[in-house]
Amino acid sequence: MPSAERKSSYKTLQKFTPDYAPCTITKYESERTGLSVVVVDREGPKVNGFFTLATEIHDDSGAPHTLEHLCFMGSKSYRYKGVLDKLATRAYSNTNAWTATDHTAYTLDTAGWEGFAQILPIYLEHIIVPTLTDAGCYTEVHHIDGTGHDAGVVYSEMQGVQNTQGELMDLRAKRLLYPESVGFRYETGGMMEQLRVLTADRIREFHREMYQPKNLCLVVVGDVDHDDLLRILDTFEPTIIDDIPKPDAPFKRPWVESDPFQPLTKSFLETVEFPEEDETSGEITISFFGPSCNDLLHATAVNVLLVYLARSSASILENTLVEKEQVASAVYYSVEVRPKMLIQFALSSVATEKLHEVEKRFFEVLTDAGADQLDMTYLKDCIVRERRLIKDSVETSSTPFSEPIIYDFLFAKRDGSMLKADLSNLDEFDELATWPEDKWRQLIKSWFLDAHHVTILGKPSAELSNKLKSDEEARIQAQKQKLGPEGLLKLEEELADAKAENDRDIPKDLLARFPIPDTKSIHFITTTTARSGAAKKLGHLDNRAQKLIDSDDSASPLFIHFEHVQSNFAHVSLVISTEAVPVALRPLLTIYLENMFTTPIERDGKRVEFEQVIMELERDTVDYSIGVGSALGNPEVLCMRLSVEVEKYALAIQWLKEIIWSGIFDLERIASTTVRLLADIPEAKRSGSSMLSAIEEMTDSAPASISRARNTLVNALYLKAIRYHLQNDPELIIRQLKEIREALFQFSNFRAVVIANVEKLAKPVSSWKDFTAELDTSKPLNPLDKRLSRVSDAGLNPGKLAYIVPMATIDSSFALSVAKGPSSLRDPRLPALMVALSYLDAVEGPMWVAVRGTGLAYGTSFSRHTDSGQISYNVYRSPNAFKAFQTGRSVVEDFVSGKTDFDDFALEGAISSIVLSIANSQATMASAASLSFIRQVVRELPENWNDIVLEKVRKVEVEEIRAVMKDILLPVLTAGTANLFVTCAPVMEGELMKGFEGMGFKPEVRPLAWFQDDYGMKVPEGEDVDDDEEALDGEDGISDGEEDDESEDGPS
Repeated sequence: MPSAERKSSYKTLQKFTPDYAPCTITKYESERTGLSVVVVDREGPKVNGFFTLATEIHDDSGAPHTLEHLCFMGSKSYRYKGVLDKLATRAYSNTNAWTATDHTAYTLDTAGWEGFAQILPIYLEHIIVPTLTDAGCYTEVHHIDGTGHDAGVVYSEMQGVQNTQGELMDLRAKRLLYPESVGFRYETGGMMEQLRVLTADRIREFHREMYQPKNLCLVVVGDVDHDDLLRILDTFEPTIIDDIPKPDAPFKRPWVESDPFQPLTKSFLETVEFPEEDETSGEITISFFGPSCNDLLHATAVNVLLVYLARSSASILENTLVEKEQVASAVYYSVEVRPKMLIQFALSSVATEKLHEVEKRFFEVLTDAGADQLDMTYLKDCIVRERRLIKDSVETSSTPFSEPIIYDFLFAKRDGSMLKADLSNLDEFDELATWPEDKWRQLIKSWFLDAHHVTILGKPSAELSNKLKSDEEARIQAQKQKLGPEGLLKLEEELADAKAENDRDIPKDLLARFPIPDTKSIHFITTTTARSGAAKKLGHLDNRAQKLIDSDDSASPLFIHFEHVQSNFAHVSLVISTEAVPVALRPLLTIYLENMFTTPIERDGKRVEFEQVIMELERDTVDYSIGVGSALGNPEVLCMRLSVEVEKYALAIQWLKEIIWSGIFDLERIASTTVRLLADIPEAKRSGSSMLSAIEEMTDSAPASISRARNTLVNALYLKAIRYHLQNDPELIIRQLKEIREALFQFSNFRAVVIANVEKLAKPVSSWKDFTAELDTSKPLNPLDKRLSRVSDAGLNPGKLAYIVPMATIDSSFALSVAKGPSSLRDPRLPALMVALSYLDAVEGPMWVAVRGTGLAYGTSFSRHTDSGQISYNVYRSPNAFKAFQTGRSVVEDFVSGKTDFDDFALEGAISSIVLSIANSQATMASAASLSFIRQVVRELPENWNDIVLEKVRKVEVEEIRAVMKDILLPVLTAGTANLFVTCAPVMEGELMKGFEGMGFKPEVRPLAWFQDDYGMKVPEGEDVDDDEEALDGEDGISDGEEDDESEDGPS
């Protein structure tokens, strides 16, 4: 609270403690400017800020989005591009922002209060009094370069999304849902054709209208010093009072005082084409308006009802349309919080010729759901689980309540009264639990069955793909001809002038005024480790948690790693080694894992159908999953996880046992999953970024790699063969699935991890007795699988391969290069490499300024992959990935040669960023506990490893950094030492080929299908795999007419 000795202009509007969360929420408001502040106090190393403005515009100019970018280019007192981020980096902070349709939010992500407090007033000045120069607008928003091509950071960003399936469908839906007088109708990111003519004056006008303190809310989450916060704000406000409209001047509050909501007067059904060479499957979205977002009870009821209808494979829509009739690969739902909530269903991977039929079937199923008797037991389970999920989220999220606070600011009363009513308790769930069936049935009727709606059928079109390519080529050619050589030269000079103005050096004395904050304000979370069984071989522990574990030790040899934390939940994981699974069967893990929790089980000699299994799992757990162990730092192991309320700990272990060994390999379920996964492949192949990663993995990983075996480009062939054999030799697939189960679920493959309050676990060790009762416990524990052992020859010896893959579904380009790097965390070069990467990749650092700052790409980044002994460089969403790549190489070369000096302030910032990354990795109790297991068990590092590394990092010399840039980073940008992968729009293929050849690479142009691998699971020659699908799936099955351009020369 504010100190009694100092009169603050901020008054306290609300202060309360939710009865289900360990935090306090306080809302303040400035009596001077109207600025709102909401603080969520919670323990932890992080302080997060969300500085949110309600923003509304009635055009597609992109002014809100471009303004978000330009605010980082300098402010009244700090008139230098990048100064905010350079100061933030030194203060253990990171800045970012996003533009939504109804608001713009600027984020400050900091380790410790002291750093947050130092950056806060500088950041606020950038938001409220930015420079907004013509030069900044020219480079950041849009310009034409000396070759006649369009560029700019925002332009590149929107170029990458404007003609995608999702964007085209969403834009048409918005046009039908909202009239011209309502801002939700428009694309606030900006349409390319409007970004090309957007002026700096229009952006300045929008800023003056919307960016006023009375329209700004600071949401701050973490360990906050309230006195210091209000002192900073009281000191800051007088510095901007002359630069803003008078606080008492009339102001039309966005959204709340805009034109009122207008309900739909009729329903719409329209088809929207999107560019795609594979025309086999499309998408469907169906949009409805819901209740007021300020009606907490009915808004909560909407969410519960959507869970009931479409959350899981047991839900009505998903179960009928996906699992039984297989006319879509999934039914999703989303809710947009608006004055009138927007509810949207999405049906993915629908056979193109059946789009109309499936849309009709959706409403038939929905009508039946409203007419038939509701499963009130399941619906009430949904209510209980939603409440449980909220309680879990406030523990596991590093920024709990930030989203509802933002929407309260946008649409509710500014006095915070509704905020307190909404967040103080979860009583709305108690009331919903008393609702009778007819009330729920009425809600289905009023919100969906009797309501007007907007349906968009997304239809793939190869013709549109070709048209967009030819139209863009013609536009660029006409642009070049219109400008002529002199015009292009002039544009090149204008761009150079703009860059020179933007990139003025920041005075050293300005940076020196802000010392690096003390780390004492960073309160790292500590957890306590305890061990049982084979885990004790890692060392004896002497603490209270260990004593509790020892008191229940049943002498079981099962490896159990406990992390004691303050929590109301228990997170139980089983880490599973995969080496015993035959390589040829590893692609089948895709189906095996997908079906793990959605297959019938045998219980007490009786069959329990998968729908009942799912319902019971949802009743008993907070969450359940199985997948590769990427979150554990090892994608080559599997991790099976259940999260439950702590009193259900023993039940979670019982579920593990039942799911693993009592699951029935049901042909109908296997076939359904196979068809659904196949239907998703065309959509997966539409992402330039995802396919870039996919082709790299197919090349640089060996077939033994679990990640590679589950790659989309493996599934594209392998699943078709599975589909064929399910029809012609189903027992083959059943035998193979059983072989996988026997290989995986052996005692010697198991490491159990329990994250919980050990003091609340009734039988922490002996609860596992029944789980291991029938297992052979005599074999020694198998080592964890290593990623390095599953790298291909091409990955171990990079420099021989380069591929360019044209994709009709994208309008930009992406590049990824991979070279050798350190393969051990104990490599003596690692500290210098960490500093080098942090230095180069810093926001407003060398790579940012050279590439993003000049509009060559939306972003670039280096990545260190110690587990596989590799270093990679990524160019994301670029109008010309070669230019971005070439520029990145020049940056590194200049540091290596000494042409560019290292900046002492930036080096300090690089070290501070490493501190922030450590805080990020342990921002919550659960993440800190997981990191402890990873450090001790997966990486076999000492408990004080972070301290050891930070000490070494702080001692790194400039010559060490220069050496790792020369020996490790330059090779990843060099032909002969790096493998290169590029995905791009077809129109870019020739120019990229020419550019990379000029750098010494020898790129080959290949289609995606060339990289596919069937792992020996083939369809007999002469058989048409696609003809078998109708026989397998029945009359409602999807027809997959995909033809693969397969070559025997692909890397397999």
